[in-house]
Amino acid sequence: MTSKSYLYIIYTLFLISFFCPESRSEDKEGKLGLRTVVIDPGHGGKDPGGISKDKKTYEKNIVLDIARRFGRKISEKYPEVKVVYTRNSDVYVTLNERAAIANKNNADLFISIHTNANDSPSVHGASVHILGQSRDPKRDLYAGKMDVSRRENSVILLEDDYSTDYQGFDPDSPESFIFFNLMQNAYYEQSILFASEVDVYLRKTDFAVSGYTGIHQDPFWLLWKTAMPAVLLELGFISNPADLRLLNSTEGREDISDKLLAAFVSFKTSYDASLKSKEDSPEVPAAAAPQVQTPEAVKEEPVRETGEYYGVQIMGLGRLLENGDPALKGFEIQAVKSSDSKIYKYVTGRFADRKSAEAHMQVVRKSFPEAFLVKVEGTSVRRLR
Repeated sequence: MTSKSYLYIIYTLFLISFFCPESRSEDKEGKLGLRTVVIDPGHGGKDPGGISKDKKTYEKNIVLDIARRFGRKISEKYPEVKVVYTRNSDVYVTLNERAAIANKNNADLFISIHTNANDSPSVHGASVHILGQSRDPKRDLYAGKMDVSRRENSVILLEDDYSTDYQGFDPDSPESFIFFNLMQNAYYEQSILFASEVDVYLRKTDFAVSGYTGIHQDPFWLLWKTAMPAVLLELGFISNPADLRLLNSTEGREDISDKLLAAFVSFKTSYDASLKSKEDSPEVPAAAAPQVQTPEAVKEEPVRETGEYYGVQIMGLGRLLENGDPALKGFEIQAVKSSDSKIYKYVTGRFADRKSAEAHMQVVRKSFPEAFLVKVEGTSVRRLR
């Protein structure tokens, strides 16, 4: 490993040690819920993004229109939700500035909207991306095949002083991605939850026919810099004739924005329910339980398990839910949180063998389609393949 690689590692560990996310779910009146969403139309201004083969259609224009439609629909359904755009016209905004807008507004959710492009016109379909390194060997960073993240990160090179502003990060260098493997994104599970909702609804669009590819983990600089649940959407290939027709049509853009709204509604409903249950939890009268910890004191402590068992993880949140919470849909859970994590992992079932847990997972997935098998060892929760 080169000295440059060590510098990236040291820099990343420094950032991780000082990263402490704040609660962003309470408005000025003290009401809990998802209150602010930042919508990020990719590219803009001097950065056109992807360009169609005939050179007539630019990604920056497509995504701005879809972002506006999506944002208007949110405002119409939820007037109390603040919708913020990183750009609302054809202007160039740096990646750092986009992240700063989201962080300054204390957003509860960040959604970056893009279209994809490829040299081959046969490549098609939409995809959803969250922060991380791909587990797919065909998309391995060090094999040089991370085309999507490399293309989106390469906008950095348009900036005059990118080597200073981005701490020497080079989107063309595999070494520059080393620090992405070390980071612990406190909003990983919440990002997964929203990505899963988008995944469900995008499969119901015409993209399901043309090659929707699902959820991916990729090392996007922008998602790393935003201190909130965040996803990046690639809504089809502007280089593919069929995808381009859909993206260029009013009907296609309305369909996409409708599906994004449906995903947002589903995510917000669960998000708000989990917070409201905490807000509405009755306090235990002192006379009734004089020697018992207060509910708030109990909530601060994770369930610390002894021994090992198999179970099914249904979600992960930065707050503690209790059994009976409507967000859990009737399942009894164990909330497991290690001392170095800010996320509670909600696991249902305690089985001595994997086969029994797998059977339980089939039942759980009727209510939580994205639930997955885990092995719990103390406060460690390991996903099983």
